[in-house]
Amino acid sequence: MREDVFVFPALERLVYGRPAALALAAEVERINAKRVFLVVSGTMNRTTDEVEKVQAALGSRYAGKYDAIPPFNPRSAVLKAADHARSVGTDLVVSFGGGSVTEAGKIVRLCLQHDITDVDAFDRFRAITKPDGTRFMPQFEGPRIPQIAIPTTLSAGELTTGGGATDERVKRKFSHENPRAVPRTVIFDPAPTVHTPLWVWLSTGVRAIDHATEGLCSPRSNPVSDGMYQHALKLLGSSLLKTKRDPADLNARLESFYGIWLAIAGRHGGVEMGASHAIGHALGGSCGVPHGYTSCVMLPHVLRYNRTVNAERQRLVAEALGHPGKDAADVLDDFIAALGLPRRLSDVGIGPEQFSSIATTAMHDRWLHANPLKITSPEQVLKILEAAA
Repeated sequence: MREDVFVFPALERLVYGRPAALALAAEVERINAKRVFLVVSGTMNRTTDEVEKVQAALGSRYAGKYDAIPPFNPRSAVLKAADHARSVGTDLVVSFGGGSVTEAGKIVRLCLQHDITDVDAFDRFRAITKPDGTRFMPQFEGPRIPQIAIPTTLSAGELTTGGGATDERVKRKFSHENPRAVPRTVIFDPAPTVHTPLWVWLSTGVRAIDHATEGLCSPRSNPVSDGMYQHALKLLGSSLLKTKRDPADLNARLESFYGIWLAIAGRHGGVEMGASHAIGHALGGSCGVPHGYTSCVMLPHVLRYNRTVNAERQRLVAEALGHPGKDAADVLDDFIAALGLPRRLSDVGIGPEQFSSIATTAMHDRWLHANPLKITSPEQVLKILEAAA
């Protein structure tokens, strides 16, 4: 009989379908925050009135904002945001933007909790995975200042207890994990997401499909998580194609939000991801490939690599995506092509000369060591990269 633990995150509320500004105002009042600091997408702040609407809804509770978080959340940018938040006496952080903005909100709170003021100080709080898969998790007090997250992509970081920041000196993104890192409230409003570039929305949706697929194919799967993952795949497979056809379809975008919610919820059941996530982290943090794209170019090839050990589970993926009896890798490859997204490493500017470094970096990722087909050497990662070239 299998034993495991389903750990429910400390997320208090998930508000969906309501206008972000109205939902935020109500949540701030409920929490009784007085000094609200916004970490927002710079592009959205400069080119739309969405941030202005949120700021106006806060009224006198608005304390300040930061809108210069680059992709992959570099430590130097987080420190600047934290300095600003500290200077205005922040008692609530609101993130409004994509995955890097959401993560920045988490790490700003960590900086405020532990008075982190320089890039070296982050190292005390980062998880370490050795090439043999052994892992060191530092113990530290989680952030007391709460966060409300309003995501504008499908990366789903707002639903997890981890957050990352990139050490620009070594070009690696390191994870900082704590149960209290998860936002107190998440607001899913599809309306502001129409300003998100379509390729970002669709590719982060494939990232969510990657969550559900690797979860469903995980050796640590369980019946409760399986149900979440299968329904997530059905929702995402349908809604992303609808959004591709009509980017203004808000119902389809809300369905995609439901899909990522389910895809992440399944992970709390002790389910682990695999090589697609691990290699994707290396491609993103070290090579600058957007995380949505990493799933597009890696997931089908990882499925083919793993087929000998989990073909039955992969059949569940194909069935949930509406193609029973077909090969899951081929189904996903065709699906990604239908969305107009890249499918090979060469499509995202990654050549064979980078493969060795990527493989070595991936060995330090915890998910690589949870892959269904055991990976113990960089040479095995190289085989997957060569197949995806």
